[in-house]
Amino acid sequence: MPIKESELILNPDGSVYHLNLKPEDIADTIIFVGDQNRVDKISKHFDTIEFETQKREFKTHTGHYKGKRISVLSTGIGPDNIDIVLNELDALVNIDLSTRKPKETLTSLNIIRVGTSGSLQKDIPVDAFVLSQYGLDLNGMLHCYQIEDIKNPGIEQAFIEKTNWSSDKATPIVIQNSPSLEKKLESSKTFKGMTATAGGFYGPQGRVLRLPVQDPQLNHNMDTFNFNGLRVTNLEMETSAIFGLSKLLGHHAVSLNAIIANRATGNFSENPAKTVEELIIYTLNKIVE
Repeated sequence: MPIKESELILNPDGSVYHLNLKPEDIADTIIFVGDQNRVDKISKHFDTIEFETQKREFKTHTGHYKGKRISVLSTGIGPDNIDIVLNELDALVNIDLSTRKPKETLTSLNIIRVGTSGSLQKDIPVDAFVLSQYGLDLNGMLHCYQIEDIKNPGIEQAFIEKTNWSSDKATPIVIQNSPSLEKKLESSKTFKGMTATAGGFYGPQGRVLRLPVQDPQLNHNMDTFNFNGLRVTNLEMETSAIFGLSKLLGHHAVSLNAIIANRATGNFSENPAKTVEELIIYTLNKIVE
C-alpha cells in the first residue's frame, strides 16, 4: 500500500519536504554538521561541487573530494531535527517517491557527524577529537520507535542506578555506533567513549541561569560513571538520535567531535576554529583512505 501524502510529504518539484532534496542529489556518504555555516567550511575542500540547496536550517552540498562523491548536510540543533533528517534521507534512497512504496532492495548510507562538544573528563583535553563508540540517549525521542533490538540494557541499567535517574524522565537508551565506520575513522588522535545526548542546552545539560534543575548532581554522577571502562566522554544534542535511527533504518553511523571546552577543568580552546578545521580535514582524508 502506498504511503499516504500526509505521512511522506513532497514538495511540488518532487523533493522531500524539509530537506528539499531528490534522490540524485545525495551521495552514499554523508557528513552531518549542526551549523549551516559549517557546510561551506567542509565543501571548500571539495575538488568540485555539483549540487547545492538550502531550506530553513537544512543546507546540502554534494561534490567530490579526491575522487569520492560526498554530501555534507546541516541538521540544525537537537534530536528532533535528526528525526526529520534521517527519515527524509532514508526516504530518498529506500522509498520509490513516484509509487510511495518502500523499495525491495534497500540502500545503506554512511553517515558521519562532525561536531563540536565539551569534554566531561579531565584527561580529554581541549582541541582533542572524540570518536563516539556509543550514544547515551537522555532526551527520549527514540522511545517513539520500536527500539528493543538496538538497546544495551546492561549499560543502561548501570547508568540508571549510578545516577539515581528520575522515573519522571525518559528512560536512558544506549546505542552503539557502526563498528565498520569506527574502524575506518579511528586513529591514535581519537579518544573513545560514550557521548551523552541531551534534549536541550541549558537545564538538560545541567546549566543553571535563573531556573533550578531537577537533579543538581546529575553531571557529577554522569562524569564519574564507568561501565567496564566505558565512560561518558562528552555531552551534546545529536549523536544518540543519529545512532538510533541509523540502526533502525539500516544505515551506518559514527560521530566525531572536536573538543572545544573541558567542563571538568573549566578550560576553553584558544582557537576553536583551528581545531574544527583540523577535524574536518582529518575526517575527509579518513573517508577516502
